[in-house]
Amino acid sequence: MATVKVDTSNFATEVLQSAEPVVVDFWAEWCGPCKMIAPSLEELSEKFEGKVKVAKLNIDENPDLAAQFGVRSIPTLAMFKGGEVADIKVGAAPKTALESWISSAA
Repeated sequence: MATVKVDTSNFATEVLQSAEPVVVDFWAEWCGPCKMIAPSLEELSEKFEGKVKVAKLNIDENPDLAAQFGVRSIPTLAMFKGGEVADIKVGAAPKTALESWISSAA
């Protein structure tokens, strides 16, 4: 399963009400580091399919959601469990570090 695009219309359903943990990638089109980690997140979304969902939220299109979760710089990855933020990772990271972080939720 590829990453899921989330916005204000489906955030509650896809993230807050999800039975499985969800990693939300807060990103923007103009963000170089966001583009650097995107392929890794796509690969990891397939690797952890059925265990952890990976969602992408464009902060330029959804500034209210970014503000609601205190996103001040991007990329910001937020781990949601049971509708609550369980952990946050700010900044780009190598695929191995992302995999280790995501596997902690699986």
